[in-house]
Amino acid sequence: MVYPIQQCFSQLLALGRFFLVLLLLQATFITPPAVAVLRQHQDAPGIMRYHSQESLKDESGRTWQVVLFKTIIPGQTTRLNLRLVGFPGMAEFTHPQFLEITTADGKLLTAADVFAQAAPALNVGQYDVTDVFAKLQADESLNLSIPLKGGQPLSLIIPKSLVIEWQLLLTEIR
Repeated sequence: MVYPIQQCFSQLLALGRFFLVLLLLQATFITPPAVAVLRQHQDAPGIMRYHSQESLKDESGRTWQVVLFKTIIPGQTTRLNLRLVGFPGMAEFTHPQFLEITTADGKLLTAADVFAQAAPALNVGQYDVTDVFAKLQADESLNLSIPLKGGQPLSLIIPKSLVIEWQLLLTEIR
């Protein structure tokens, strides 16, 4: 009587291992690729804005909204802007200030401050990255840095996955 119970238990155990292997194979080989979330807004009739938005933490653990967007206005050159927004009271940008963008291979690029004259709030910085992004590779991470008021620097690491999403914004939406 003990032998059939052991045999049944062994078969159930083997069947469980089989399903576990199938589950692991499915997760590894059949999982669909990640899809970028690009948003679209109509700012005014005929004026469209497309953006990618992500929350990232800096080296000090502060959370920042990082928004890359472009506005398409018929008959005008399309500009690409990167907006950095911190929580109010957490940090303040000094204007005008260039944003430094360092690539994975050490190349240093700069982006001009769009809010050089007036910013909507002290915790918001925006930079024209139109020319910068034409020089970037899609498969490299970036480091953004800029000094803030009080001498504290902002340093954000932009992961490869977000850079790839940004490249989609550049190439897929015209």
